[in-house]
Amino acid sequence: MLSLRLNAVVSLLILCLLFTPFCFGIRTFPTSTAEKSLFHFTEAPEYRNGAFCSGSDNRVSSLSCDPSLVHIAMTLDSGYLRGSIAAVHSVLRHSSCPENVFFHFISAEFDPVSPRILTRLVLSTFPSLNFKVYIFREDKVINLISSSIRRALENPLNYARNYLGEILDSCVDRVIYLDPDIIVVDDIHKLWNMSLSGTRVIGAPEYCHANFTKYFTDEFWNDPLLTRVFSSRNPCYFNTGVMIMDLVRWREGNYREKIEAWMELQKKKRIYELGSLPPFLLVFGGNVEAIDHRWNQHGLGGDNVNGVCRSLHPGPVSLLHWSGKGKPWVRLDEKNPCPLDSLWEPYDLYKPYLVHHHNGAKEEEDQNWSFSSSALVDLL
Repeated sequence: MLSLRLNAVVSLLILCLLFTPFCFGIRTFPTSTAEKSLFHFTEAPEYRNGAFCSGSDNRVSSLSCDPSLVHIAMTLDSGYLRGSIAAVHSVLRHSSCPENVFFHFISAEFDPVSPRILTRLVLSTFPSLNFKVYIFREDKVINLISSSIRRALENPLNYARNYLGEILDSCVDRVIYLDPDIIVVDDIHKLWNMSLSGTRVIGAPEYCHANFTKYFTDEFWNDPLLTRVFSSRNPCYFNTGVMIMDLVRWREGNYREKIEAWMELQKKKRIYELGSLPPFLLVFGGNVEAIDHRWNQHGLGGDNVNGVCRSLHPGPVSLLHWSGKGKPWVRLDEKNPCPLDSLWEPYDLYKPYLVHHHNGAKEEEDQNWSFSSSALVDLL
């Protein structure tokens, strides 16, 4: 009998080694507020087109390919999900034709919360949203990422924008890329309708008053072969969190490979400190379609070290961007918000999970979230 039991145990161990994914029946999520917030979003209001909005182009088989729609690409992950939900809400709320907007979400293959769960959460929050979720394989870029001044900047999903030409359906010719820590307070159709002149591949607000040299190391600037990249251009800083991208020109120009070439050089020779931004500056700096600054009031998250509060730049505002270390949902939860975080709060659909006690008091539940693996598979 003992021999039979030992044989059974050995057989089970062998099966687990050979078929590891099937040997874990419970997936437990941490008890932090950030993780639990994933499961508590209020359903957004139903935003409908006005009478003047044109219908979808019925000549295409899929809405994701419909050129008559506004196409927006965003990342979708557990760490920034609250920001992504608020960003989508803001786009729909201020759009003149919200049903004519299509979202392309890029989710990491190995996110702590699976892409299936994230998809389900988006669907439950925005039941009539036009969207598609694409899986980003992190192994595409992970060996190209070098250390940065802030660990969050090393997240492989930050580099997904480099691969939009390959990730999105080949029929998608043009897209607006938005970071998840933004709020749109104007009609997104206005940004979509801006054209890219000549052979320009991307459009973004430029900031030519910024000190461009600080984005690269002395080792870069002291190398005449490297600095020659800017010899025929007058580069200005631009933020990659808001971009109009012509994916036809992007694919034809092999711009993914050009960005990767600089990342490969960075692994051998330290030429910058700031994660995914500098390769874009090296490839596109001085050749960007300049868009009005109102479409990226960036830096509201403070710098990359301290995340101190900042004020708006002078001028009108169409898009608020909490780039930098500080995020509004974190500061609001910590009861230590910056003044401008109050502008983000009306778009926040997160609702904390509350439990009722016998005395009528409410407090946030503090428990583990555990689901059987079979339940996760059956969600979609």
